[in-house]
Amino acid sequence: IAKAITGKHKPTYTPHADSGDFIVVINAEKVVLTHTKPTKKLYRRHSGYISGLKTETAEQLLARKPEEVLRLAIWGMTNKSSLANHQMKKLKIYAGSEHPHSAQKPKALPLALTRKSVLAKKPS
Repeated sequence: IAKAITGKHKPTYTPHADSGDFIVVINAEKVVLTHTKPTKKLYRRHSGYISGLKTETAEQLLARKPEEVLRLAIWGMTNKSSLANHQMKKLKIYAGSEHPHSAQKPKALPLALTRKSVLAKKPS
C-alpha cells in the first residue's frame, strides 16, 4: 500500500513529486497481528501536558480504532516530509466492507504473494 501511495510502482516515479494513486482499504478490522505483537506492540501519543503520555497496546487499538493500526503502519513506511503528509491524505481506510467511493469505480490492487502461495509454487 505504501508503495502505491508514493507511486514507486510506476515508471514515472520521481522522489520529489507526488505520482501516487488514491487507495481505498476495506475490512481493516480483519487485520491479524502475529506472535506476541498484539500484547507487546505499544502505540504512544502525548497530549503536550506534563505527564500526558498515553500508551496503548495494539490489541486495545485494534478494538477501539482498527483503521489507525493500518494508518500508522503505512505512515512508518513513507518518507517523513510534507509530501508524505499530502500522500497520506490520499489513503482512505474503512473498518467494514462499505465505503462511499463506489462511484469512482475502484480496482483491486494486486498485492504481494502470500507465503503459502510462494511455498506451494516452489519446485521441490
